[in-house]
Amino acid sequence: MNTDADFLRAAIALARRHMEAGHGGPFGAVIVLEGEIVAEGWNQVTSTLDPTAHAEIVAIRQAASTLRRFSLSGGTLYTSCEPCPMCLAAAYWARLDCIVYAATRADAAEIGFDDAKLYAELALPPELRQMPMHQALRDEARAVFHAWARKDDRMAY
Repeated sequence: MNTDADFLRAAIALARRHMEAGHGGPFGAVIVLEGEIVAEGWNQVTSTLDPTAHAEIVAIRQAASTLRRFSLSGGTLYTSCEPCPMCLAAAYWARLDCIVYAATRADAAEIGFDDAKLYAELALPPELRQMPMHQALRDEARAVFHAWARKDDRMAY
């Protein structure tokens, strides 16, 4: 039976292999369900020119596609580094049961991957964030929400 350490080593090995191959930054992740790896991901930001292609996001997308479901409940995300705010939010949206990580966000910051600003920004109200945010056309958007709520064939998530 595999342990947390075994699955973390698999994520770390993915990080090293794909970092050395030039596919992206030094991050890897696996998703485990019922003791089996069902998906793998590695950082592909620079190789795919996709700023959202973090290892955890890639693994979540692969797991959802492979399992043909958007809820990954019952699963654990093993990642070589503490997830950034985007990846953490994605893990929540995927309804993963647990995250196990190796390096910390402080370790990542030491080599230039500092997401402290993002954590701080998210805690602020929109009007105080560094990136300007403006709200408009609320009633028009809410009309679509209300139509969704009345839709008989909607799939709740």
